[in-house]
Amino acid sequence: MPRYTLTVNGQKRAVEAAADTPLLWVLRDTLGLTGTKYGCGQSLCGACTVHLDGEPIRSCVTTVADATRGGITTIEGLAADPNHPIRKAWIAEDVPQCGYCQPGMIMAAAALLAKNTKPKDGDIDAALSGHICRCGTYQRIRRAVHRAARSLSSPFGRRPGAAGPAARPPAGPTDGGGR
Repeated sequence: MPRYTLTVNGQKRAVEAAADTPLLWVLRDTLGLTGTKYGCGQSLCGACTVHLDGEPIRSCVTTVADATRGGITTIEGLAADPNHPIRKAWIAEDVPQCGYCQPGMIMAAAALLAKNTKPKDGDIDAALSGHICRCGTYQRIRRAVHRAARSLSSPFGRRPGAAGPAARPPAGPTDGGGR
């Protein structure tokens, strides 16, 4: 079986897998990173979204061989920072219900906000198109992305010269949200 070296959440990881093995199964079964979810296996629902060199990809249809071309970030890579603006916004807006789609939604939102810290509703909708939330929390997701964007746009949102967010909660009042 071929051996591959993947860079996952900043760490080099050696894995043995057939070249056509979906990255999703390598992450979950070989590396034990189970935050990335299996939803459909056909790139239709977004539950398996991870970043490859900062771009959101569907790990259920990306092979391990293709994933060697860049750095992979999983939901565990974002979750390592308890003060990540997206994490804080998701909690503040009470986004998850069942939570199954959330890793993919969060990864898509993170990719959007890395490029656009002042997205409009249409930008958010486009970035999250193809992500399915069976619980229907789309409005809360949109509010959470806006909240995280405000945090990233604030003077305290990013540390000078740092790649990650500052340890400061998102700015802005809540709108009472609710389910």
